[in-house]
Amino acid sequence: MKSDRLLSILLLLQTRGRVPAHELADRLEVSVRTIYRDVEALSASGVPVYAERGRHGGIELLAGFRTDVTGLTADESRALFILAAQGAHAALGLDAALGSALRKVMAALPAPHRPAAEVTSRRILVDATRWRGGPRKLVDLAVLQDAVFADRRLRLRYRHGGERETRTYTVDPYGLVAKAGIWYLVADRRAKPQLFRADRVVSATLLDDPVRRRPGVELADAWEVLRRQVEDRPGGVYVTVRVHRERLGLFLRLTAPSLAEPPEDDGESEWVTARLTYPAVLAARQLLVFADRVEVLSPPEVRADLAEAAGSVMALYRPSARTAD
Repeated sequence: MKSDRLLSILLLLQTRGRVPAHELADRLEVSVRTIYRDVEALSASGVPVYAERGRHGGIELLAGFRTDVTGLTADESRALFILAAQGAHAALGLDAALGSALRKVMAALPAPHRPAAEVTSRRILVDATRWRGGPRKLVDLAVLQDAVFADRRLRLRYRHGGERETRTYTVDPYGLVAKAGIWYLVADRRAKPQLFRADRVVSATLLDDPVRRRPGVELADAWEVLRRQVEDRPGGVYVTVRVHRERLGLFLRLTAPSLAEPPEDDGESEWVTARLTYPAVLAARQLLVFADRVEVLSPPEVRADLAEAAGSVMALYRPSARTAD
């Protein structure tokens, strides 16, 4: 709608200062001619806005002019009070700042929108952590944040999953990403993107050298490349199991990294179905620790491998004729 577009132009100019007409047109998905017509409409309504043509021209508000209008619609107001990834702000040390910001936004909202925004904050909760994934290691993001915001290089002592020794890397950070309750540092190492789990960083040192990112690459670009590498990785074995309820809690804690989706639990059945993913058939032998409290339903090759492994263990501990005598 034209009224929304006029308000968007006003807020953009107030935030950015002078903005080229073609940039406003791109942002609002209209023609440059429409932008100039909108500027004339704003001016006619009393807004001190003017346009300068030419190579270094643009559209600008008169110096010192401000408006207290938020320009938020009812749906936009609700959206601000639905906070995804509960705990993310606490990890970044921004809990108090977030609460203060939301109080200011609430005060600035048009009076008709305030009740809906307040109700939304009490009725909608988004928890991005995996279901019953077990306790998470506390992560200190302070140095990683400093590097990201100061555009400095980092020296990491890092322990990869399954390794006991640490490795040392010098990296160029793009930013931090919270994925399903886990924090990751996205950084270039030797001009190639790499993902580092924050809870595996043993120590991080901020270097004096400025960051050396690849030209034109932003955090979202690097994350998309790394995300696809993980999700499109070939291979892997999907395993469907049923778990006896008395071992469900332990099962969820021990297999959390391998859970493909939350278990199908109605809260009453004696057995609960779950699905896991392993890099290879042999890796599913982890399930042997649950003895007869976990049964693999599929695929057949995993059932066969577990039967063979269980048979080998039985043979190892079967009493010999000498022991029997």
